[in-house]
Amino acid sequence: MPGVIDRYRELLPVDEATPVVSLGEGSTPLLPAPRLSERLGIDLYLQWEGANPTGSFKDRGMTVAISKALEEGARAVICASTGNSAASAAAYATRAGLVPVVLQPAGAVASGKVAQALALGARVLTVRGSFDEALAAARELSDRGTHVLVNSLNPFRLEGQKTAAFEIVEELGGAPDVLALPYGGGGNLCAYARGFDEAVGDEAPRIVAGEAAERATTVASAIRITDPVHASAVADAMRATGGSIVSLTDEAILRAWRALALEEGLFCEPASAAGLAALEEHPVERGVRVVCVVTGHGLKDPETAARLSATPVTVDADPDAIAQAAA
Repeated sequence: MPGVIDRYRELLPVDEATPVVSLGEGSTPLLPAPRLSERLGIDLYLQWEGANPTGSFKDRGMTVAISKALEEGARAVICASTGNSAASAAAYATRAGLVPVVLQPAGAVASGKVAQALALGARVLTVRGSFDEALAAARELSDRGTHVLVNSLNPFRLEGQKTAAFEIVEELGGAPDVLALPYGGGGNLCAYARGFDEAVGDEAPRIVAGEAAERATTVASAIRITDPVHASAVADAMRATGGSIVSLTDEAILRAWRALALEEGLFCEPASAAGLAALEEHPVERGVRVVCVVTGHGLKDPETAARLSATPVTVDADPDAIAQAAA
């Protein structure tokens, strides 16, 4: 399957000299959500970004960032990460033959993401401090010229991530009325805004973004970012689209997480449900067409899933006992 660079080469900052580093990212499913649509009174679709190669939307941007780093002669890349960027950077850098260095805030990253980054060859360093402090250190090393920063501050990341908006327009034959998604650092939100602006201009959807009310401690670890680096650009996108940011409790995020699993069969990590939670907490007009971006796979955070789900029941290997237990 062609990746996003091959699909959208003329719309991305690449040329014939750019070595394409791809794992077949993009082309993710846009799934109708009939039960949630009926309950919320809207025409809802779920863009399932957990279907990307490393299980999150980050791969769309990382293919461009790593390809450009390789083109420019880099030998190592670095990112600060709450988990998904780490796994994606590790995969694409390793595929390119570059050294991936990951700075993770102590105690703030789900185990599945740590294991993924380590298995893919990243040099994972746990920083005694917050994500914001880890990012500051990564930026300083990048400024020294020893590593290429591949966080969303790298402009090539957002260029790759904007392709998600292109795919929505292609699938639906136009833009939805509303786009709902999580808001952590804000890079992905800005990428969608850019993509819709390029694809449909003034017909871009209204953006509804869900952020954790308690950013520093939220159960939604992927958006556990206290100081969003793209906050100013996010504010611009909200003004341009008439959008809104919805502040969410962990309880609201987890209700939406369960709803995606139990009503639509989609197992995502908690942060990925923030877009749906925003729609539930701040309903939009009935009958409108909405795309909700589900950003990462549930296996990214298996411990939270296990803690919040029912435990298996032990039974004898007896049909009657099994039927009784399953009733």
